Amino acid sequence: MEARADGCCRVADAGAAADRTWVHEAIRRVEADSNRSADTHLHVFPLPAAWDVDLYLKDESVHPTGSLKHRLARSLFLYALCNGWVTEGTPVIEASSGSTAVSEAYFARLLGLPFVAVMPSSTARSKIDLIEFQGGRCHLVDDPATMYDEARRLAAETGGHYMDQFTYAERATDWRGNNNIAESIFQQLALERHPVPRWVVVGAGTGGTSATIGRYVRFRRHDTRVCVVDPENSAFFDGWANADPDHVTGRGSRIEGIGRPRVEPSFLPTVVDAMVSVPDAASVAAARWCSQVTGRLVGGSTGTAMWGALRLVAGMHEAGEAGSVVTLLCDGGERYASTYYDDAWLAAQGLDITPYLKTLEQFYDTGEWAEPGC
Repeated sequence: MEARADGCCRVADAGAAADRTWVHEAIRRVEADSNRSADTHLHVFPLPAAWDVDLYLKDESVHPTGSLKHRLARSLFLYALCNGWVTEGTPVIEASSGSTAVSEAYFARLLGLPFVAVMPSSTARSKIDLIEFQGGRCHLVDDPATMYDEARRLAAETGGHYMDQFTYAERATDWRGNNNIAESIFQQLALERHPVPRWVVVGAGTGGTSATIGRYVRFRRHDTRVCVVDPENSAFFDGWANADPDHVTGRGSRIEGIGRPRVEPSFLPTVVDAMVSVPDAASVAAARWCSQVTGRLVGGSTGTAMWGALRLVAGMHEAGEAGSVVTLLCDGGERYASTYYDDAWLAAQGLDITPYLKTLEQFYDTGEWAEPGC
């Protein structure tokens, strides 16, 4: 910052013309990536036409980095650039061992910026490889609870920027429109027989997606309701049910991409209309079953969302209600060959998916939903 006397005034000039030029070019590159990506598909899930209930899957696996987190990473980078937090040469730091880190590494490389993902030392080598393939570096910590503080420390030490997806996810996306996921869903449904969905079902990792969709449907005055599905060990369900924003479980989720040991700052409970706690065995069963029915290999978080969506479809069918339900195909199942699609891994985790598969198959044959163990 340069200060100088100018007559009777004192003037401070950041002298940042070069920085502004770089930021303009960086934003152009990020938006060009969005323009090349176009939109993601909205697939019809095959249900009996006589039910008069339609189910759709928004396929986020077709993004360049293969998951819903590509949208989040793009929004976070634009937010940081426009706030002046990231300029030429700024190291970018994130606390993530999953798809967000992969996507952020992609955008950092696009802008020529160093990227570091802080993650537990127990992270699978396959995930580290995906981040490193995109040009990122992985910084391992022994205690997962220290990831946030370690990311902040690294950012301060390097003069970098801690992206902090869990704080900024809900505010980085323009929920009023601007081709966010909510606007995209409603535009793609415009010519369907039930163009305004009764429900949109999503999981919560940061809480940013449910915040975007929940705000959008209110802003557009739609009657659509938002249902958030939550896997085992996650804090969101109990935090929401008990109105406790400080609820913690202290345990990690086995369903990658969703579920957190604490209620994250980006989760907005006031825009969520219903929540469903889904057993991990049900998530895996639904992922495998969905893959079989659609011919598209899906990940575990898609299984969690499908379990919740199908329960809602079953309730509508039983009540004789017509309408549509939308959920997300968050990422492809190819990443999970050694976990959700590996019977040995399931056995080691003590997960028995048989009763949940039976529920799904019976529902598909008869339209009746029988919750296992109930």
